[in-house]
Amino acid sequence: MAMTGPQRIPGAVLDLFFGAGRYSGSDMEVNCGVIHTTEGPTLYNYEGGASAPTVTSVPDFKNKRLVHHQHFDVDESARALVNKPGGVQTNQANAFQWELVGTCDPATHRSWTSRGIAHIYWPEPPDWAVRDVAALMRWLHDNHGIPLTGRPVWLAYPASYGDSRVRMSFAEWTNFRGWCGHQHVPENDHGDPGALPFDRILAVAKGGTVPEEEDDMDATQAKQLAEVHKVLVPYMGWQYDGNGTQDAWEKLGIAATQSTAAAKAIGTVGSKVDALKATALTDAQVATIADKVAASPELAERIAELVADKLASRLAD
Repeated sequence: MAMTGPQRIPGAVLDLFFGAGRYSGSDMEVNCGVIHTTEGPTLYNYEGGASAPTVTSVPDFKNKRLVHHQHFDVDESARALVNKPGGVQTNQANAFQWELVGTCDPATHRSWTSRGIAHIYWPEPPDWAVRDVAALMRWLHDNHGIPLTGRPVWLAYPASYGDSRVRMSFAEWTNFRGWCGHQHVPENDHGDPGALPFDRILAVAKGGTVPEEEDDMDATQAKQLAEVHKVLVPYMGWQYDGNGTQDAWEKLGIAATQSTAAAKAIGTVGSKVDALKATALTDAQVATIADKVAASPELAERIAELVADKLASRLAD
């Protein structure tokens, strides 16, 4: 089959190009794309190409851009999908395969954040990542005809894993054109890229604009967040236990209807938040702070709501 159109992505890095070696794929004409997430914060070597996609996009946080490392020609089959015997073709089904470095797993996101590991949580990508994903989708549409359409539902991980309701049948996959995720491909059980904001990315690919990013927190605001976190640390372990039948209040011997100690604890947090120096925050920054302090379910969520209310009142003053 002829390979029509440009085969190298503009600006792509070819340091891990496998198309001319042992794992060179079959010629095809791409008409659909499959988006993966690496579930790791760095570029892989894919066992020398044995499990490589067409391209891997690595975040350059300093310069706010994605760096595309191309592994195969655009119209060459890649190797990132499971292809079981006796079913349908997956890797060779005219599919452009795209790994986005980062995670779609909220648990991994919380873990990496707590350890200071820079990464993209793909259900909530920064605007510059949306811009660069959309730009490559647009280039593939203009030069290879991959439609700027896609699957209507992108489930959040882990609900997206396994034989979920969004997994395509063999017939759906064979006739599919446009964009989907690993979570949609038959013969596979992976759930990436989770709740990717596909509609937002697609709108930009079709010519929409990406809103300007909010400025990062200044030093005073970062200090304020650190003080809030320090106040909350003693309460972060109060949550539902593993079997989901006993909540934190019961584990501490406090009846839900007589939670005097709990009220006192929340009151203490509130008074300490009141004591923090007021700093002008944007709505987006308030939301960011609320997300960071809500790392533990149940009680921490209540405390996060209290913090958000307090910060909102600062804005209103």
